[in-house]
Amino acid sequence: MANEFILEMNHITKMYGSNAVLKDVTLRIRPGEIHALLGENGAGKSTLMNVLFGMPVIHSTGGFEGEVIFDGQKVNIASPMDAMEKGIGMVHQEFMLIPGFSVTDNIKLNREITRPWPVSRVLGKDLEFMNREAMSADARKALDAVGMNIEEYTLVSGLPIGHMQFIEIAREIDKSGMKLLVFDEPTAVLTESEAQQLLGVMKKIAAQGIAIIFITHRLDEVMDAANTITILRDGTLVTTVAKAETTPEQLAGLMIGRGSEGVIHVARREKELKSGIAMSIRNLWVNMPGEVVRGVDLDVREGEILGVGGLAGQGKIGIPNGVMGLYEAMGEVTFEGKKIALGGAGAALKAGLAMVSEDRRGVGLLLDQSIEDNIAFTAMQVHGDFMKHFLRQKDTGAIRRYAEEMIRELDIRCTSPAQPVGTLSGGNQQKVCVARALAMKPKFLFVSEPTRGIDIGAKQLVLETLVKLNREQGMTIVMVSSELQELRSICDRIAIVAEGKVVDILTADASDTAFGLAMSGKKIKEGESA
Repeated sequence: MANEFILEMNHITKMYGSNAVLKDVTLRIRPGEIHALLGENGAGKSTLMNVLFGMPVIHSTGGFEGEVIFDGQKVNIASPMDAMEKGIGMVHQEFMLIPGFSVTDNIKLNREITRPWPVSRVLGKDLEFMNREAMSADARKALDAVGMNIEEYTLVSGLPIGHMQFIEIAREIDKSGMKLLVFDEPTAVLTESEAQQLLGVMKKIAAQGIAIIFITHRLDEVMDAANTITILRDGTLVTTVAKAETTPEQLAGLMIGRGSEGVIHVARREKELKSGIAMSIRNLWVNMPGEVVRGVDLDVREGEILGVGGLAGQGKIGIPNGVMGLYEAMGEVTFEGKKIALGGAGAALKAGLAMVSEDRRGVGLLLDQSIEDNIAFTAMQVHGDFMKHFLRQKDTGAIRRYAEEMIRELDIRCTSPAQPVGTLSGGNQQKVCVARALAMKPKFLFVSEPTRGIDIGAKQLVLETLVKLNREQGMTIVMVSSELQELRSICDRIAIVAEGKVVDILTADASDTAFGLAMSGKKIKEGESA
């Protein structure tokens, strides 16, 4: 009797130090099925696939608990090459093509067809010539299978992104003995028509008996192509369900829903928000690699905490970076009725804006300098603060006093204000970034991924600090975060960004379904039930 499953990953647990990123996860895939694997960023999807492919990051960090059974045999996959030899392939989200090579050379890379000649028969196979005709014929067959009429001798360099994605798929199809393919966000860079074409190709592949694991955040594509759906959340298995037994709304709620877990309870506002608009953003385009913004319109109310959420790479981080002039941007941004020139940080800072960057080590901090100098640096450069009299000398006493005040206020764990920032923990480095922004005495504060990489206690304090600044000082705050529960804990409204645009603006008490659909690029229509 044939095995019911081509792949069984049973009770997989993966620890990084004391942190469990996968907790007793089981995934089973049948031959010839398209099995969607869903979950927010950080849900564990990538780690589970790293286990499947025997990635070095798994083996070098203590391995994993559980078992992997492939094609009826318990296996210990040592490397991605080992996985490929067993019949497991992947269509990557990040292209693995060589631009200077032809389409054929990319499809046949490391599997070139050669032919002998007299010298090679004597001196060895390494001197054989490549059989271009045979390689071209294989490439043509693979390209036809994915519906690509491009010439096989064309150089990959300069081809449209959509073509590159189909070449990636053609390369996997060309491999002999393929039994399971992983498609990692394969439609993320495709047009709507190209995405439909790709889904059709996936169905054809599955009809040949090859199983597919389909990782995506687009629920309409899941409902179109998948047979079975598995959802992970926070490293745990939520459910595995047949497509016919669920709806996009149910899937969205399951991906997001955590009940009250992770919520920090903040007292409700005693006063209504002012009706004025602090910042108006119109048709904002930002060319930030990996976080491109495509025509965002957004109003930020005076005195509110506005959250900006969404999946990684969808553009949410690009918004503050574009407004603050850290990346090339186009559009119109007005603050307190005055236009802010885009393209440089000076105009935004002088207008009363400040930002805590998501890249605290690359942008936010001078790691070799002291805590006090890091806190004072931007205020000195932009406003001339912490300087003595007309001689413009550095006022070390004022800097020390302010730094000590911030260390107390934010509970920065350090030996003294003179300690180098690079020696602090991640959470304490983040607090120094907040202190530096506050030294600017801003009217408006962007905070991007403020709790990334810090422990629970530090997260609580950082979020409470933002609420205090907002409630007591009236500071308008825009908080960008991948942690939806944190946004729902402290924000008045939350704008969800997908594919570079604002899909919906929700209140913190909106349903998990509404948030899940927005993160997948869909808005609940007026009158529809969430």
